Amino acid sequence: MVITKIKKIYSKIFDSYGYNFERNHIDKIIELDTFLPFSSNFFCVTNTQSLSFEYISKNFKSCTGFNPDIFKDKGMRYFWSRIHPEDIDLWLGSLNELMKFTINEISIEDRCKMNYSWNYRFKNFNNEYVNIVQNTTPLEFDTDQKPIIGLAHYAVLDSKIKMDICASAKLLNHNNEYETKFFNNYSQKLLTEGVSNRERDIIRLLVLNYSSKEIAQKLCISSNTVDTHRRNILKKMKISTTGELVGMLKMNKLSI
Repeated sequence: MVITKIKKIYSKIFDSYGYNFERNHIDKIIELDTFLPFSSNFFCVTNTQSLSFEYISKNFKSCTGFNPDIFKDKGMRYFWSRIHPEDIDLWLGSLNELMKFTINEISIEDRCKMNYSWNYRFKNFNNEYVNIVQNTTPLEFDTDQKPIIGLAHYAVLDSKIKMDICASAKLLNHNNEYETKFFNNYSQKLLTEGVSNRERDIIRLLVLNYSSKEIAQKLCISSNTVDTHRRNILKKMKISTTGELVGMLKMNKLSI
């Protein structure tokens, strides 16, 4: 059911209308893979129209533990099923905003010079979540100049690293330097836009190390009400402890 929802949203984001696919460029990329060393990075050639992987590099197994043939056979839907459930909505939201930004702000001539990045947690062969930073460059476009074929590079990072869900879009400018045109931290956006004014008051006092009883006295509410707000805040933020919330605020120097 979740994958059906993802497919519907994903297909809407990348809704496309015909394209001409040149194989020569892809063939050269595949040929290069033979000479690349093993590392904690792999790459794929993705097709957002057929939701398939045109190619998966040899490093895929050393990075994820999976035989790449499984993903070639099952396609992008199976890849999505391995993304952490808590990251799905933020990930889809970032893709949607990146597409809207590209269509509205980037000229047709410049879209072939764009580069996009985002991150999420991925469940590997050992059923352990690792951080993946995906960096995608469009290779082919449909008749409306929406990207169809992409070269996606994936960096696999340790699961212990706490990462906010972020997305960026960069343009290769006239100096052949990537210039950031779009950036958004969706974890912080959720924190700043997803809580009520009362919850903001409580978060501010939690950062100052006040207890529930002390917060209740300052806000003239009961301790039980404060505890209810605290549980709701953690649920909205998709984190497990108040300490994690406070640490995230302090680490990112975020005002709320």
